Amino acid sequence: MQMPSLKATGLFAATALAPFAASAQSMLGDLPIIGQPQAGGIGFQPAVTSLAEEIHWLDGFLLVIITIIALFVTGLLAWVVVRFNNKSNKEPATFTHNSPLEVAWTIVPILILVGIGAFSLPVLFDQQRIPEGEVVVKVTGYQWYWGYEYPEEEGVEFSSYMIGADAGNMMTAEVSEQLTQAGYSDDQFRLATDTAVVVPVGKTVVMQVTGGDVIHSWTIPAFGVKQDGIPGRLAQLWFKAEEEGIYFGQCSELCGIAHAYMPITVKVVSEEKYAEWLEAVKAGEIETW
Repeated sequence: MQMPSLKATGLFAATALAPFAASAQSMLGDLPIIGQPQAGGIGFQPAVTSLAEEIHWLDGFLLVIITIIALFVTGLLAWVVVRFNNKSNKEPATFTHNSPLEVAWTIVPILILVGIGAFSLPVLFDQQRIPEGEVVVKVTGYQWYWGYEYPEEEGVEFSSYMIGADAGNMMTAEVSEQLTQAGYSDDQFRLATDTAVVVPVGKTVVMQVTGGDVIHSWTIPAFGVKQDGIPGRLAQLWFKAEEEGIYFGQCSELCGIAHAYMPITVKVVSEEKYAEWLEAVKAGEIETW
């Protein structure tokens, strides 16, 4: 897919953005921003796919296991310090091994790892078994923007740049105005893009991921998906978003000087809005959304 250059798109000029953004916003509706990082946050973004829910559950499950292990080891060390220090134990034991104990500390970790594997492997398999897609989108990573194509929808392909890419990736008054016209606030700077992947809620979406120059990585944390895009190879991921809204991601593979400035925006809309959007894009009625 031949992608236009940043300047050739002409999508970043505020005067050009205004009418297109207005029509796109009214078409897609007032979508809540659900998947985005929070200042000072230490937890996951809200899970809106079954894959993300499984990952969150597995993380909690592993946290319980490692907490128990950490407390046990800490308690054991404390007991050894108290029980076997020089003051409490004037004459140390002279034995060199304890077979039952050695068997126990070998078998127990193996059982723990087998238990973890029994729960983690199904989560991995759910991610790697790609179902038949009700919507298929091909994404190509470039330095430093994304190219999207809907292979089953003739004429639906576009590039996606960070809003502010033409301003040296810096916040300016013009960039702030562009964000506002696109329906975002300054908080979404370096997250929002001029165009977004639009998919219908409750439908299985298959993303075909590749790279156009170097390795990139397409990820949406709220969906629980991440896939490297490698030049010359076509990988896949899938998701089924269960809640309408806007979700942000970032390229997650170091790909050059502007790696930090190639965000991802996905808008999950109703089937009716999705069909309306497709028709508008095919007819060339909108250029940003």
